[in-house]
Amino acid sequence: VQLQASGGGLVQAGGSLRLSCAASGRVFSGDSMGWYRQAPGKQRELVATITSGGTTRYAESMEDRFTISRHNGKNEVYLQMNSLKPEDTAVYYCRARRIYSPTYDYWGQGTLVTVSS
Repeated sequence: VQLQASGGGLVQAGGSLRLSCAASGRVFSGDSMGWYRQAPGKQRELVATITSGGTTRYAESMEDRFTISRHNGKNEVYLQMNSLKPEDTAVYYCRARRIYSPTYDYWGQGTLVTVSS
């Protein structure tokens, strides 16, 4: 399975971006897809995840500005980011993970989001 993330770019503070991640190959229901980010000099952190059943989980600091969604038929996951702040600047990675057999844990290559002040 390969994950291809897109939608990153340069945006001014207060602006919005929508990230997309497409999974190619065989994925199974019952998995969790999500977004993580890594800012320069910092550890990778959770942004949001969503199960195939639609259950979402957000990092507390982002849940009022970011919305995760997915299209199961297309094996795609999205992240709508509003009211962006300079501290949101990071490489955003998508992930597909399944803890039940068949298990897998795949990461995309990342897409850079830069928020200017």
